Amino acid sequence: MAAKTVQIRGHGQITIPKRIRELFDLQEGDILVIERCVDGILMKPRKLLDPTQAWFWTEEWQEKEHQADEDIKARRVSGPFKGAEELRKHIE
Repeated sequence: MAAKTVQIRGHGQITIPKRIRELFDLQEGDILVIERCVDGILMKPRKLLDPTQAWFWTEEWQEKEHQADEDIKARRVSGPFKGAEELRKHIE
């Protein structure tokens, strides 16, 4: 990709060209890490996600969430149950 030139505006703001935003799926409010490097400045997108919650955002988990939502909409659900014994009997 060819280099892009941007201008620093008031309060140090710059505009990231649309093509670059689309290429890296950058959205308003996203975080960029800015580092000093040998050749100048390096900007890297950083998605903030609690590592203990990363499992929820896996493709497999999100697909299962979607399936569960569809089951709920189609009323393919059981319960609520008054307790564990009632649930156990339902499963059997």
